[in-house]
Amino acid sequence: MRGALFPVVVVWGLIAAPCALAKRQPAPNGALATLIRPANLYVAPDRSSSKLTTVLPGREVVVNDKNGHWVRVFANVDRPESMAIDQPELPGQTRAVPLSGWMPDQGLVTAATPHGDLILFGAAQAEEDAASQTDPPPGAAMEARLLYERVYQMFPRSPLTPEAMWRAADIRWQLQKADAATLPSARAQQPYMRELMDENEMRAVMRDFPHTKWAEDAAFALIDNQLCGDWQGSEKCPEREAGIYLRYADRYPDSPHAPEALYDAAWREAAAGDMWEADGRPRRADQDRKYAGGIVERLEQKYPQSGYATRAAELLFEVNQGIPVYESFTP
Repeated sequence: MRGALFPVVVVWGLIAAPCALAKRQPAPNGALATLIRPANLYVAPDRSSSKLTTVLPGREVVVNDKNGHWVRVFANVDRPESMAIDQPELPGQTRAVPLSGWMPDQGLVTAATPHGDLILFGAAQAEEDAASQTDPPPGAAMEARLLYERVYQMFPRSPLTPEAMWRAADIRWQLQKADAATLPSARAQQPYMRELMDENEMRAVMRDFPHTKWAEDAAFALIDNQLCGDWQGSEKCPEREAGIYLRYADRYPDSPHAPEALYDAAWREAAAGDMWEADGRPRRADQDRKYAGGIVERLEQKYPQSGYATRAAELLFEVNQGIPVYESFTP
């Protein structure tokens, strides 16, 4: 989500439990819609009638009937639509049935709403910006994700669809990443030994919109699942990770992430050199540091205007000066 994600946000338990008056029945065909603002769901088209629940922005609703400025809808308020890593559905598990009720049509967007894709995308951006604040509103990340989802679900031909699909995937990815970092397995050396982010949505972006910026962004995000959790003093980790970043730069040379990938590769080779030095292997240390210098040269030649080119110049200066770049290395 625009680089580093907002602070870890608690997004669970977003939906208040419907009261006993909630009448559940299969949802009929109707106009798919969603909300850009919270709306109360009532038993009847009257604010004095019993309130069933509150439907939050981005939730999927189906408009079945209309009465003046009121609409009868079937709203998906049970399914948590969590960004946690997907769990397989258990045999015999019952799916949540949409909740039927009436709500005012204020803030309701359907596929027939003029500029509906722009409206939903703008609402999603606002929620994403709110989620980026130091003290974000509860549920802002979830609402941003769902609103982006509705853009490509309700307006698949919109020019905003590729970016909306990427942003929805990225929000989920970044929150999964933050959650995984809190687990004991986060420090496991090998990727397969820790909780990994679900790749399905990122790969869907790459599949549906190949050769686009969004596919390149998704491919760069997927690198997270290939990195060591903790190097644990093993030079193999930074050397292997350097290779991963170099392959990305080779495959996506025009990506805005390519200079960053080269810098990440160079830094890891330099760090591996520090680690070899600490282990009493100066020849191996020199090899990795020389390799780091070659990557920096490639970065400076191919992407001279990138901010990573200047960072790489500073990195190479430290390497040539014998200054350790690996933070845990003690000279």
